[in-house]
Amino acid sequence: MTEHYDPRNKTLFLSQGVASVASVASVAIAAHELGHAMQDAEGYFPLRFRAALVPIVNIGSNLGWILIMIGLFLHFTQLAWLGVLVFAGGAVFALATLPVELNASARAKQLLVQTGIIRTDEERQGVNTVLNAAALTYVAGLVTAILQLLYYVSIVGGRRR
Repeated sequence: MTEHYDPRNKTLFLSQGVASVASVASVAIAAHELGHAMQDAEGYFPLRFRAALVPIVNIGSNLGWILIMIGLFLHFTQLAWLGVLVFAGGAVFALATLPVELNASARAKQLLVQTGIIRTDEERQGVNTVLNAAALTYVAGLVTAILQLLYYVSIVGGRRR
């Protein structure tokens, strides 16, 4: 994704397509990312919590499945379960992401109306459509992470039978 806010260096990144196109979708996306900057400025706890998870999840998503496979291959179930536990960080991260993204979208909607950037019901509907569709991608990501975790649990748990 090219559109994002980086709290490490307080920078908002927008693609050329979003930054230079005057559309309801572009305004909604830019305002959503500004919502993340607002979260950072006020020390919004869910954003800080999610940011703290990043290094753990980066390690866990790469190491978890390796531990699972080695544990299964060597018939060392405890190692496989450790892999499942480490891999679970991805599902926790996906869960922690939901309130951050939903809040940024709510802030964006409020900001666009309060500043008068969005004036008509049609524009408001367009913003809602774009931001709600974006939110659904995070819901899908959470469902995917949970299903993948359950898949690994079923593999490791099935080894005892």
